[in-house]
Amino acid sequence: MKTDIPASTNPRVPASQFAFRHSIPVQMRFNDIDMLGHLNNSVYLEFMDIGKSSYFKAVLPQRIDWKQINVVIVNINCDFFAPAYFHEPLEVMTAVTSVSERSFKLEQRIVNSKTGEVKCIGHTIMAGFDVKTAQSAPISTEWIEALTAFEQRTLRN
Repeated sequence: MKTDIPASTNPRVPASQFAFRHSIPVQMRFNDIDMLGHLNNSVYLEFMDIGKSSYFKAVLPQRIDWKQINVVIVNINCDFFAPAYFHEPLEVMTAVTSVSERSFKLEQRIVNSKTGEVKCIGHTIMAGFDVKTAQSAPISTEWIEALTAFEQRTLRN
């Protein structure tokens, strides 16, 4: 779970509204680095996907059937604050910030786990989805209860 990561000292990085109860270290690969010597922008989204899947496993242990998952990503935004370089120790921190009837919002931060420098902040909206009908659906009560219990706070809008 969450490790002790120092606070960011970059004044451009907004303070987090909520505590992060989940983080996972990620490993950079040689081919993740671009011609300028830093992490390619597209790889940040891959790292966030790793963070999301690890977060969901922690929230709903032994209950996720990835072939029948009932949420899908409908929007992702990412703000970049500092480049990441090869050999930096990076972690993806993930938190659900709110839940409505048909969607929930996540905030993710990719940070240098030694310095606390925030590399980027991503916001993702995930919507309920019925796999059988391929249509929008309400977020299941099981997901809402599990997310609320994990985050230890009220999430409903």
